[in-house]
Amino acid sequence: MDLATILGLVLALVIISFAMILDGGSPAELFAHPQAILLTVGGAMMASLVSVPLKTMLNLPKLFMLAFTGKEIDPVPAIDILTDMADQARREGLLALEDQAKSLEDAFLRKGVMLVVDGVDPAQVKAILHIEVENMKHRHAVGYGFFNACGGYGPTMGIVGTVMGLISVLKKLDDPGALGESIAAAFLATLWGIMSANVFWLPIGGKLAFNSEKEAAYREMLVEGILSLQAGENPRMVRDKLMAYVAPSSRAEEVAQAGATAGAEA
Repeated sequence: MDLATILGLVLALVIISFAMILDGGSPAELFAHPQAILLTVGGAMMASLVSVPLKTMLNLPKLFMLAFTGKEIDPVPAIDILTDMADQARREGLLALEDQAKSLEDAFLRKGVMLVVDGVDPAQVKAILHIEVENMKHRHAVGYGFFNACGGYGPTMGIVGTVMGLISVLKKLDDPGALGESIAAAFLATLWGIMSANVFWLPIGGKLAFNSEKEAAYREMLVEGILSLQAGENPRMVRDKLMAYVAPSSRAEEVAQAGATAGAEA
């Protein structure tokens, strides 16, 4: 589970609820008029549907799960695999990598190594893999773009709901006792529009975009490693080059683990 996403949303709602209590209100008042929620949340989703394929809407449960569960990407195991392959290729040749390549779990890495084993020109290997990365980024952009669109339409739908509520208020000017509650109900739509956009839609879209960039950077690292493997570079140089993609803190941890292992062997 992605604790940052869960904590961020939960704590944001807690802060909003606490602020309402301090102002003398109650969080239950947010749900006093369900039509405000229907208009702002449902209206934003339907308006956003116009700009994306229907398939994106059907994939919303999957997108929600990706935002809340996350996808942990640790580049170090892949770097270890590519370093070992580079060492084996220098000793036995690229064809010796075929069996190991077929057993790789990462489909992208498996495809890249198989292209190398099949003797595809390096420029073609690079082009094919970069096309894969760009298409992945495009698919992801459609998904998080839907959430960003909802974040844009939500406040506007809230204003629409408020205007509709104020129209109803103007029809009740002969009943001053009902004006207060009617005006509060009208502005509740604006609150829901702004709150849904800035607490839910835009943060979820931002998290999906961040995850997409992280995966794209990981795949770019794999492309660099695959091309280095094909070029027959020294395994140590391959490792040093790929470790440049790893956060400095993770590099320090790996050095410490390597030192501990060497000490144990000694």
